[in-house]
Amino acid sequence: MTRIRSIRHLAVASLAAASLALVPASSSAQEPAAKNRVVMQVSDNDPGKWNLALNNARNLQADLGAGNVAIEIVAYGPGIGMLKHDSVVGTRVGEALASGVRVEACENTMRGQKLAKTDMLSGIGYVPAGVVEIMQKQQQGWAYLRP
Repeated sequence: MTRIRSIRHLAVASLAAASLALVPASSSAQEPAAKNRVVMQVSDNDPGKWNLALNNARNLQADLGAGNVAIEIVAYGPGIGMLKHDSVVGTRVGEALASGVRVEACENTMRGQKLAKTDMLSGIGYVPAGVVEIMQKQQQGWAYLRP
């Protein structure tokens, strides 16, 4: 009888360990544990492209549920102009940030254009290199969109 209990306990422990191995770890403490992850590139200084990217982000959140999708928009090159204080899409960027979308500015581009963080919209994030950020997200399994 004791041997049967030992075997049962061992079986239960093995099943518990196996089920824990199937639970994916979150990629970062800052990112929601979302099944759907999308990184978007905006490298054009074009309000139309920015509005399209912001519409895509809003639609993804509406269709999948904001808690079920992690969205990051990475701006570099000429696209960074739409993240400056005087941006014509600044209000929309603020709305996206408030809804949980991460908007990241490339610091390489900022240095090249002699921009400081004080020149930029509040609430955005910064990455050392926009193209590296996009590449690394894709390597981590993020879907890639370029509106």
